[in-house]
Amino acid sequence: MSSHQAPSREELDALRQRYRSERERRVRPDGATQYQAPEAEFGYYAADPYVAETAEREPLHDTVDVAVVGGGFGGILAGARMRQRGVQSVRVVETGGDFGGTWYWNRYPGIHCDIESHVYLPMLDETGYVPEWKYAPGEEIRRHAVRVARQFDLYEHALFSTSVTSLTWDEAGETWLVTTDRGDAFRATYVVTSTGTLSTPKLPGIPGIQDFKGHTFHTSRWDYVYTGGTPDGGMTGLADKRVGVVGTGATGIQAIPMLAEDAAHVYVFQRTPSTVDVRANRRTSAQDVGADREGWARERRENYLRIVSGEPADEDLVADRWTESAGLLEKLLPSFRRQDDREAFEAAYEAADAVKMNELRTRVEETVTDPDTAEKLKPWYRYACKRPTFSDRYYPAFNRANVTLVDTADTHGIERITETGVVVGDTAYDLDCLIFATGFSVGTSGVVSGKLPVHGRGGTQLLRVWARQGPRTLHGFTSNGFPNLIQMGSLQNASSVNFTHILDEQAVHAAALVAAAEAADALVEPSRETEDAWLATLAEDAPDHEWFHADCTPGYYNREGRGRPNGPTAYPHGAHAFHRLLRRWREDSMSEILQPRAPARDR
Repeated sequence: MSSHQAPSREELDALRQRYRSERERRVRPDGATQYQAPEAEFGYYAADPYVAETAEREPLHDTVDVAVVGGGFGGILAGARMRQRGVQSVRVVETGGDFGGTWYWNRYPGIHCDIESHVYLPMLDETGYVPEWKYAPGEEIRRHAVRVARQFDLYEHALFSTSVTSLTWDEAGETWLVTTDRGDAFRATYVVTSTGTLSTPKLPGIPGIQDFKGHTFHTSRWDYVYTGGTPDGGMTGLADKRVGVVGTGATGIQAIPMLAEDAAHVYVFQRTPSTVDVRANRRTSAQDVGADREGWARERRENYLRIVSGEPADEDLVADRWTESAGLLEKLLPSFRRQDDREAFEAAYEAADAVKMNELRTRVEETVTDPDTAEKLKPWYRYACKRPTFSDRYYPAFNRANVTLVDTADTHGIERITETGVVVGDTAYDLDCLIFATGFSVGTSGVVSGKLPVHGRGGTQLLRVWARQGPRTLHGFTSNGFPNLIQMGSLQNASSVNFTHILDEQAVHAAALVAAAEAADALVEPSRETEDAWLATLAEDAPDHEWFHADCTPGYYNREGRGRPNGPTAYPHGAHAFHRLLRRWREDSMSEILQPRAPARDR
């Protein structure tokens, strides 16, 4: 089959069999428990390398209008949209030493966004900023996060290097008591949680990980004191070092070519190869993106979201590999719902997917000169099984004499770590430095993880209710029994490859809820019946994609090969449709979520 030719039935049968056999090489019986948290003896992996010493301060016992948990883009946007609505005091509480979230922590060499910066960076219209690159480097993104926070005066009440430890509803005062790990116990009329899905580093639970005597760190806490250099390279400290990298996802794809240029030798330990498509990054001008027009950024973001959500658009303003492959993304949801003939849809989807994946495997063959290495770098699964990656430097790095690919699929990963290096099969690889590019633990921070206890009416703990009944929300934001608590995230909400757009729409919605409650002197709290109706909507329309995940390689999309989570997790018609639904609800039905407050004399 050529890289652009539709496969025959026999070729599809063979491909399906290959996908399943490759999947079985990688499925582990321990599933997601193969990873461990950076706690106790491994706590240093999560330490903040950008704050030399946490400044001492007195604990706070004051009152604010809105407390925002999390200072990434979600928390920044929540604060900014609240300020636009006239909220006077907004306090953002952030574990890191400054705003930025993922972009505060991730400063590894080569870091760039994989979504076009003109649609990824939020509030470009409001700040007047035009990104310099089609795909922005991490530092440009981090600085934009700071820019938005400064423009909307979010530094005034912010608490950095601080983690919220509990949220407790005070029935008498109708406020939330917010406590932190630095002794704060302040009150807030409203609480918005935006703890993110990519904040806690995850480590592989490899036997002997604690025994390694060389230098080691996680990519989200890059140690430039050891390596030297900056995210742009120049890591002179590695000139005589043998460096091992564990992980070949989006982080490894970007960091490995940079390490290859500066280290004496790089060993890449790979269990599952990523798809690596064309990056084609370039500098851009305001004229390139039409930034001379009012509202240009919103227009571009809406156009992009429509296309990657599988909906028709008159033109493609971004025109990159994401929009080109839109029919294979977004969990197939909008396309799937428009199909009456399920078998026909599945067959058509499978054929289109095979063409795309064969194109990507051909790219490996045409770039990597060693046939054995090229074969190991080929991805054998469907396109949407793992988040796609993009690079023009990754594959050429394996043509260098100082880069060795170590495939670990047959041993289901690295077998053990010793004092001097890594063991795979019968081979020991001696290393001076071991770097974990193993990503973040998805869904292990904040409210959903249970690490942030939330007690609502009558002392009811949110996670205990959800453990018995499953998550219960209206639109993913609010829950009965937990007044004035607004959650941001993809749970029972919407998701997209461009998640900052989702977060901005959520921030707009959160600010609208607060404004409506203030105008009506009411509490924000859905009824049980309203929750039931929303859950019924999610369940009724949720498509069955077991046919898709059955052949998927293990990863965080399918709980390391265990399938999708039980119960409805996101709106099934795509993000663009969900945003239309929210706008209509705000216009027509917002009053259903407003509950009377107690008389002022009783508070």
